[in-house]
Amino acid sequence: MLTIPRRLWGSYGPRGAWRKRIACLAILLAAALGPAAAAAAPRIVAIGDSLTAGYGLPQGEGFVPQLDAWLAAQGQPEAEVVNMGVSGDTTAGGRARLEWALADGADAVIIALGGNDLLRGIEPAASRANLDAMLSALDARGLPVLLVGMQAPLNYGPDYKAEFDAIFHDLAATHGAILHPFFLEGLVGQPGLLQDDGLHPNAAGVARMVEAIGPRVLELIGRAAP
Repeated sequence: MLTIPRRLWGSYGPRGAWRKRIACLAILLAAALGPAAAAAAPRIVAIGDSLTAGYGLPQGEGFVPQLDAWLAAQGQPEAEVVNMGVSGDTTAGGRARLEWALADGADAVIIALGGNDLLRGIEPAASRANLDAMLSALDARGLPVLLVGMQAPLNYGPDYKAEFDAIFHDLAATHGAILHPFFLEGLVGQPGLLQDDGLHPNAAGVARMVEAIGPRVLELIGRAAP
């Protein structure tokens, strides 16, 4: 709270009137800035690959801008989601650039990596180790995390699928992260929600993704430090 020195109020002559005006302006300024400072916008850093980056979509139709719009519609217009998606990125790439992604600060983090590990046939143990290291680093910073999972296709074989799919459930439980089990929930086998490559969502597909993950993002905001 701003305290006005008593000496500023001691005279009503020309000098006293000037001082009184300055003091009143200071009080008004403190009142205006105080609530804004107390309600600082939560900064959510979304670290991911092309699904986060908005590959193949016009500006404003990717995951981050659609999520921002969804949050505003849910009464969270002050929340800021920062797009740290890099097309083609793997869990190893996300691990390597974690500190850089957080350089401007964060109140919470979304990790949405693993799809490119699948496309490259990377061993699940390596993917697990990378994500575990990222979560451990975020734990050390005291940042809440929403871990977004991927699911391996059956053509990798049942053992690979079981080992890969378990990564996200296990790490979320170990680190106390919020889990969204599958980023492409509701899109598999729905060509009308995908771009021509059959891999990346179109704008309608992104909207479906946002509807599915949105409640968990609200939970993440609730865990973020004020």
